[in-house]
Amino acid sequence: MGAWSARNRKTAVFGWLLFVILAAVLGGLHGSTRVTEAESMPGQVSRAAKILDEAGVKSPASETVLVQSTTRSADDPDFRAVVAQVVTAVDGTGKAAEVRSPYDTRAVSRDGHSALVLVTLKGDRDQAVTDVPAVLDAVAGVQQRNPGLTVVELGDASSGKWIQDQFKNDFARAEWTAVPLALGILLVAFGALVAAVLPVLLALTAFVAAAGLVALTSGLLHTSNDASSVMLLVGLAVGVDYCLFYLRREREERAAGRDPRTALAVAAATSGRAVLVSGVTVVVAMAGMFLTGIADFRAMAFATILVVVTAVLGSLTVLPALLSMLGDRVDKGRVPLLAKLRRPDAAQTGGRFWNAVLTPVLNRPLASTVLAGAFLLALAAPLLTMHTANLTFQQQLPRGNALVTASQKIEAAFPGSPAPATVVIRSADIGSPAMTAAIADLKAKALASGRMHGPVEVTVHADRNVATVDIPLDGTGNDATSNDALRTLREDLVPSTVLKVPGTEAPVTGRTAGSYDFNARMTGSMPLVFGFVVAFAFLLMLTSFRSIAVAATAVVLNLLSVGAAYGVLTLVFQHGVGASLLGTAGVGAVESWVPLFLFVILFGLSMDYHVFVVSRIKEGRDRGLPTRAAIAHGIRSTAGVVTSAAVIMVAVFAVFGTLSMQAMKQMGVGLAVAVLIDATVIRAVLLPSVMTLLGDRNWYLPRWLHWLPDLSHGESVPPIGAPDTLRQTPAAPDREARHRRVGV
Repeated sequence: MGAWSARNRKTAVFGWLLFVILAAVLGGLHGSTRVTEAESMPGQVSRAAKILDEAGVKSPASETVLVQSTTRSADDPDFRAVVAQVVTAVDGTGKAAEVRSPYDTRAVSRDGHSALVLVTLKGDRDQAVTDVPAVLDAVAGVQQRNPGLTVVELGDASSGKWIQDQFKNDFARAEWTAVPLALGILLVAFGALVAAVLPVLLALTAFVAAAGLVALTSGLLHTSNDASSVMLLVGLAVGVDYCLFYLRREREERAAGRDPRTALAVAAATSGRAVLVSGVTVVVAMAGMFLTGIADFRAMAFATILVVVTAVLGSLTVLPALLSMLGDRVDKGRVPLLAKLRRPDAAQTGGRFWNAVLTPVLNRPLASTVLAGAFLLALAAPLLTMHTANLTFQQQLPRGNALVTASQKIEAAFPGSPAPATVVIRSADIGSPAMTAAIADLKAKALASGRMHGPVEVTVHADRNVATVDIPLDGTGNDATSNDALRTLREDLVPSTVLKVPGTEAPVTGRTAGSYDFNARMTGSMPLVFGFVVAFAFLLMLTSFRSIAVAATAVVLNLLSVGAAYGVLTLVFQHGVGASLLGTAGVGAVESWVPLFLFVILFGLSMDYHVFVVSRIKEGRDRGLPTRAAIAHGIRSTAGVVTSAAVIMVAVFAVFGTLSMQAMKQMGVGLAVAVLIDATVIRAVLLPSVMTLLGDRNWYLPRWLHWLPDLSHGESVPPIGAPDTLRQTPAAPDREARHRRVGV
């Protein structure tokens, strides 16, 4: 691929630009089809959404307006006047289908100082999110006119609007923060502007093309907001890394005295192969997410696979073409101070810092293995206490947010889960006496259970033979109390009442049910996903290096880095240790999808460094170096590029750790910590120490496995000054040379 691209430079460059433009334009014209609620959640929640969709019943978005006073009771005339102002103002927006006064619904707190105005907005939830700003402004106007009372709003539409806007703002901020960061780090790494810009430019074009492809195919595989964020996160990280590996190797070969054609050929045969193997590993790891059966995970996996494949394609085609065009001009725009700081021999020797680290590791491999292993196991220990949950929007939003404050006030005045469980009933005759009695029995048993409370609301759609029963659960919505209440409702109350009527189905949905079903699906699918990813990663490394020890070492070391990341994630976000440093607080749980997502991403990304480093070690051994010397050579010669790549990844992921949404924070911090551990403790200590202990056993392959395909590049890198022995050179051969090869 490198040779073809270098021979056909204009075709490769303009072909890439045409591909990016076409993908972006066609994707924009097609638009994105988003994952529906019925697709996004598993279990009874999905079934309930399908019943409502098939019946044409749209779940209206509801809003709650709290009117509260520390001095006046709800019966006070001034208090009543403020409630009336709220009802009139909200109704006057024209956006509300129904506004109910607390004096009609009896939604007054026990102490008599708080009341709730219940609002149902017109249209479906998407329309409600669009319309809710007018209602929020009306409520804010009432609060402004009555500063002596508290008047705040909270609901599905207002929280959905905030999250929608925040996703958009966070996405833009991540994009405009991560790109300059990566550019600055590359500028330090190369000391030249052109060399620094190339990887960022290719990563961005790969992301643009992949985003267009995701939109273009979203009619077949629906996408989501999370998928877009993840695609930017991973695309920028791997795109820059892949180009960095390739470019640094080409620059290193030129600095060692090779001519431009040979330097590019060496980079293609070595770093190019490492990029290809790394990319395939990420794709295989991400493919494991399809086994969860959850639409959001499929969307994230597909988007990530597309951006990684696009980044690999760009690194192996347009990058060699550009390097062939630029030649040594890739070092143009040198920054004098940075250029002076870079030692010419640093690429080969690893620099003083890495020499200081590596020398004792190679001298005392057993002690290094034990200490580093113990350190990682200690970091992973909090994993044993990890609790996962679908975080409520109160947990997702930053502390001090107006919606969180409103939620806390409502929760304090009206204890219990603010989001009810909804029993969706479909029957042959929803209005029959038997069903009417069963629904009444369900309502009575729910209130008598001691785990649920009122008000229980029943909505019957007689013409569609569908009814919904909203039953508030005790607890906060995703704690043990709420889960116990949900199980009681699903396993005891619903079967003993409405399901006794023949021809009836009654799945239970709602926020608590969604979290419960999602966790159940995650728990059930994790062993399958983990087994798939580990097995295929092992096989890929086995065929790439034809060594059981190398494959097993890669899997074990990656599992250690993932475990350490899980431990840090649990410690910070669940237990709150050091959370204030990140501008957040412990929320008592880790977002349900984050651990599985981190596993597949980290297992793929960790292979970047592993393949790159081990390839260099094997290259040294193939040249005739003893295993110990090959290890030292491989680690030292890759230290600079691994450090640069790791700093870029950590910086990009850390940007996501500063975003507003709790799930994005957890994902960013988890990835940043894991990459940092992987590039330091794993690659600088554990990998060389374990390989030193294994010695020549590193390259052991049993006879019964010799049938495995040989995926090595099969080309030895010639010593400096020796004739070029690579099978292909990127330069177009002259006619005489071509005839000589044909004659041979």
